[in-house]
Amino acid sequence: MDTVVTTAPAPAPTAAPAALRRLYFVRFAFAPVWAALLFATADTLGPLSATLLVIYPLFDVACAVVDVRSAAADGGPVRHLYLNIALSAATTVGLALAATSGIPAVLRVWGAWAVTAGLVQLVVGVARRRMGGQWAMIASGGISTLAGASFAAQAGAADANLTSLAGYAFLGGVFFLVSALRLGRAAKGA
Repeated sequence: MDTVVTTAPAPAPTAAPAALRRLYFVRFAFAPVWAALLFATADTLGPLSATLLVIYPLFDVACAVVDVRSAAADGGPVRHLYLNIALSAATTVGLALAATSGIPAVLRVWGAWAVTAGLVQLVVGVARRRMGGQWAMIASGGISTLAGASFAAQAGAADANLTSLAGYAFLGGVFFLVSALRLGRAAKGA
């Protein structure tokens, strides 16, 4: 008697990791440029620095929308990404208002955003860990949460400035680069 062995075709790779990898590269490219511009204006809160402060969470909203679309198309979880969109949109408004009150107010708003967005990033990273390349996002979410608390503490300092926000954005960009590179390795290993 002949035994018939059937094998199921290997599942087709999903487009989500590739789209996410491209998105992470875009976020990495944006971060050092934004950080350098903010660093150059970090001692005062003028029109350029205020504009930069509002642009950053708007960019985050745009990236989260792209992320939602690719995750939804792939059947991935999107609930926390919608929360990220709402947080970043609210932060945009909050920073626009805080910029009229001074650097301490900006640091408090940014700090609250860093804490909450960091927690969301941590949860999303954990949910995506099987995709690969997410340990950097998990670490980044945890660090963001801690950094947010430090921004709020810095708001009370006599010499409060925006320099730490530039460093925060740059480091976040590095984490996106690491995650993008790890996603590429995971795709090659699959």
